[in-house]
Amino acid sequence: MTGRLRVVESHARRYRHTWRSSVFTGFVNPAFLLAAMGLGLGSLVDANNGAGAFSYLAFLAPGLLAATAMQTAAGESSYPVMAGIKWIKSYEAALATPIGIRDLLGGQQIWSMIRVAQVVAAFALVEVLFGALSVRQAALATIPALMTGVAFSPAIAWFTIRLENDSGLAGLFRFGIIPLFLFSGTFFPISQLPEQMQPLAVLTPLWHGVEWARDWALGSPPLWPWQWHATALAAFAVACFWGAHRALVRRMIL
Repeated sequence: MTGRLRVVESHARRYRHTWRSSVFTGFVNPAFLLAAMGLGLGSLVDANNGAGAFSYLAFLAPGLLAATAMQTAAGESSYPVMAGIKWIKSYEAALATPIGIRDLLGGQQIWSMIRVAQVVAAFALVEVLFGALSVRQAALATIPALMTGVAFSPAIAWFTIRLENDSGLAGLFRFGIIPLFLFSGTFFPISQLPEQMQPLAVLTPLWHGVEWARDWALGSPPLWPWQWHATALAAFAVACFWGAHRALVRRMIL
C-alpha cells in the first residue's frame, strides 16, 4: 500500500490549494438543488400524492446522494486522469520512481473515493438540515452512495485512459452521465419510463445505487434485495478496475 498512499498524498497536496472552493460548492449546490427540486417541484408532486407514502423531498434525497456520488467519481476520474496521462504527464513522472501501474491507478481510485466521501457527507448534512432525512436515514443512505462511487470511478478511469484527447469526455458527460442522472430512478421510479427502456435502466449501476439507498433510508419496498444491488456494484467495480489497469499498462508501458 505504500506506493498507493504516496499517490494519494500527491493528490492531497494539490488539493490543499483548492479545498476552499470545493467545500463551498459542496454545501451550496446541494442546497440549491434540494430547494428547487425537493421543495419547489416537490410541492406540486405532493399535491397530487405523486411520491406515495413519502414526501417528494424524502423520496428524492437518497437518490440524489447516489447520483452525486456518481458525478463526483466521474469528475475525479476523467479530466484529472487525462491530465496525468497527456497534459502534465504526472503519470510518466510517477512511473519513473518505484511506483508502479497498480499503485498509480489504485492511489487515484482511493483519492477519488475520499473526494466522493467528502461530497456525499456534505450532501447528507444538507439533507438533514432541510428535513429531507433524519440523521439515521442519511447515514444509512451514504453507504449505498459510496458504493455507487466505487463502481463508477474505475469505469470512468477506464474510459478516459483509452482516449487520445478530451473531446470524448464532453460526450461522456453529455450522453452518459446526464442521461443516467435523469433516467435511472433518481427523480421518479423507472416504472414510469416507457416499457422498453426499463430493462436498460436496470442495467445501469446508478439504478442499483439509487434503489439500495432508497431501500435503506426509507424502507420502501425494493424491487431487488439490497444484497443483489451490492453484488452488482462490487462486480462492476472489480471488472472495471481490471480493465482500467490493463488499459493503463498498454498506454504507459507497452
